[in-house]
Amino acid sequence: MAITVNLYYTGRDGAARRFAEEMVSSGTAGAIRAEAGNVRYEYFFPMDDPETVLLIDSWADQAALDAHHASPMMGQIAALREKYDLHMRVERYVSDEAPGRDGAFIRK
Repeated sequence: MAITVNLYYTGRDGAARRFAEEMVSSGTAGAIRAEAGNVRYEYFFPMDDPETVLLIDSWADQAALDAHHASPMMGQIAALREKYDLHMRVERYVSDEAPGRDGAFIRK
């Protein structure tokens, strides 16, 4: 059962994009990707909202996410959020392991 958290970072005057760029250039994003249990850690930019950045953050299970939240890296991330004066909206999803019928609509 994987857990995916969508974090929407919103700021002003390009702050959210600069935050994401610093997360990548500082190596913090790469370090998070290397953590045990991390499945995905990627930033996206909505086409219709230049002041928001979407982070898709997926973990193998709750224990891996809890370990990430307890790591010293969270302090670095919080400091960067403050530096760029970002506000957040969060959506949390737990994967459904059942095969479902959606496969008929997905082109691979």
